[in-house]
Amino acid sequence: MPAFDLPVHDLERYRPALEEPADFDAFWRQTLTPAANPEPLLDVQPVGNGLRLVESWDITFRGFAGDPVRAWYTRPARTAELLPGVVEFAGYGRGRGLPHERLTWVNAGYAHLLMDNRGQGDQYGSGGATPDPHAQAPGGPGPIVRGLLDPYDHHYRRLITDAVCAVAALRALPGVDPARISAVGNSQGGGVALAVAGLVPDLAAALITAPLLCGIRRALDLTDAGPYGEVAAYLAVHRGAEDAAYRTLSYVEGISFARRAQAPAHFGVGLRDTVCPPSGAYAAYHRYGELAAHDPAREIHAYPFNGHEGGDAAHVRRQLDWLAGVAVGPRA
Repeated sequence: MPAFDLPVHDLERYRPALEEPADFDAFWRQTLTPAANPEPLLDVQPVGNGLRLVESWDITFRGFAGDPVRAWYTRPARTAELLPGVVEFAGYGRGRGLPHERLTWVNAGYAHLLMDNRGQGDQYGSGGATPDPHAQAPGGPGPIVRGLLDPYDHHYRRLITDAVCAVAALRALPGVDPARISAVGNSQGGGVALAVAGLVPDLAAALITAPLLCGIRRALDLTDAGPYGEVAAYLAVHRGAEDAAYRTLSYVEGISFARRAQAPAHFGVGLRDTVCPPSGAYAAYHRYGELAAHDPAREIHAYPFNGHEGGDAAHVRRQLDWLAGVAVGPRA
């Protein structure tokens, strides 16, 4: 698929106007305040992973409405020192899988928490273990359209709340430096990591690749692929529901979260990405930190001949080098 979005010279200056709800901040304060808990962890159990150099634990923490959310916690074996932490968010339709699957960050020396996606895990990968007991509102079967007609019912209100709670959970685990926690994700995970950057003011860093939920209205005009196609398919049946859907999605718009972010950020984007159009990532990048008291360090890497996979392993190497140099920082 050739490049289908804006030319790169336009992307490098792309800073679109944003239709943001006047109560965006109040909505998220009202959502997150009840979820804050001084004891976020519900259960921590060691699990075998078949590996000698890495130790794993099955974590359950309190998420949206106090619901139990599962995660894998992994750290280098026999390491007693206080480690910087990485919270990773999985892609659309994917669960946390198995504890030996995601090993990049732990092998780089980080304490790694991989959050399960509530109500997901059935589309690919090795499954999930976190149900979504609140998914009864009108909407389609896919996560992005569950509760689409009301922002208070929307799936991503719950998932993003879980993600903020996941940061608190990692900070509460022994052997983790709470001042050095970073958020990482690709695709849906990238959109969720960006939301966390906008909602957790003392995050150490955010690594955001091919983010979903960025430039949502433009994406719906450009592509029928992936989750955006599910929104279009829903609206093709529920004619006249567009205004309600757009209103709901405006509360999870990644550009709005980007404006509020304060942590250093590292973006990656494939210019032939038809799942999450690159203009959304660039818009979030250009408006990143504009409401912060300081101008956070940020950079973006584009891959002209790649699609949704972006820079793949080459980009991961860039992330490793950047995080080690920018966001690890002094120990607490």
